[in-house]
Amino acid sequence: MIADDLTTKIRAGELAPGSMLPPQKVLSSRYGVTLVTLRQALQQLENEGLVSQEPGRGTFIASPRSTYHLNSLRGLAEDLKAQGQTVTTLIVGQSTQRPPVWAATALAIPATRRILRLERVRLLSGRPAVHQLSWAPQPPGLALADEDFSNASLYAAFAEHGIVVHRATEVLRPGVLDEHIAAVMHQEVGVPVFVSERVTYGLDNRPILVDRATILGTMMEIRTERGAAGMSMQWSRQP
Repeated sequence: MIADDLTTKIRAGELAPGSMLPPQKVLSSRYGVTLVTLRQALQQLENEGLVSQEPGRGTFIASPRSTYHLNSLRGLAEDLKAQGQTVTTLIVGQSTQRPPVWAATALAIPATRRILRLERVRLLSGRPAVHQLSWAPQPPGLALADEDFSNASLYAAFAEHGIVVHRATEVLRPGVLDEHIAAVMHQEVGVPVFVSERVTYGLDNRPILVDRATILGTMMEIRTERGAAGMSMQWSRQP
């Protein structure tokens, strides 16, 4: 009852993002329940990302979080734009370089080969939300290092040149911001994040792109849908 009522008010805009709920004693009296019952309802709302409980301060209405869908074969920016989000891209670096071992291994190429290194920050409504580092061998006739990716995706560049994106594999794990990414995203070092590593394959099943995306959990949530014949997810223990 309490959670349902507050959820309805939050989704209807009666309780604005950033506003503070009344103290727990006031709420428990208003709904005619014990503090234990009220706290259970608030915890449910926090688990659903609707409120944020800050010890010593109170309970605040959370800002709506964008969703990154794992079951779609399209770029991260396309996922967000499809949800009506205002996405802008800041190019941090774009050049041809020798890839690190992890990227060379994922692309099945020698680490001595020079390929595209594209570093971007995705902003949602002007706020940094995702740091994205992409490595891609340059296909014949396609100078990726000269393309303008401030308003276009690598997937779109491939499509324009007849390169078909066939499938992708993606691994998602928890992490924390390192010094470099924290600096470009204007965050504190050590902030918890999601780290996504995606390898994209062409029709011949050869890898054509590897992305490492660092996603602020305070800005986005990860969601997928499961079905009998749909996507499957495997969970493994971290070493």
